Amino acid sequence: MEQFNASLAIQVLPKVEGEEVIRVVDEVIAYIKSTGLNTFVGPFETTIEGDFDQLMDIAKECQKICIRAGAPSVMSYMKVAYNPGEGVWSIDKKVTKHHQ
Repeated sequence: MEQFNASLAIQVLPKVEGEEVIRVVDEVIAYIKSTGLNTFVGPFETTIEGDFDQLMDIAKECQKICIRAGAPSVMSYMKVAYNPGEGVWSIDKKVTKHHQ
């Protein structure tokens, strides 16, 4: 099992009306999935695991995607676990037992 030094949980809240939120958020999720990193999409946030610097670049791009998709502004809530020495617990270790 590959060990990662960071995980990021991100929720983007583009300032758009109604179900337009879903369209914009779906664009962000598609981008995150396109990175090839292990991800877990939940009802409120998406979790990604990988290298800390790469995850910070992804978080930055998520904001820009919302703006390019038509949102005049975006707020995001992020949680970051970072352990450069020992790595962080994987998504699978944390949630697989709850989804069997």
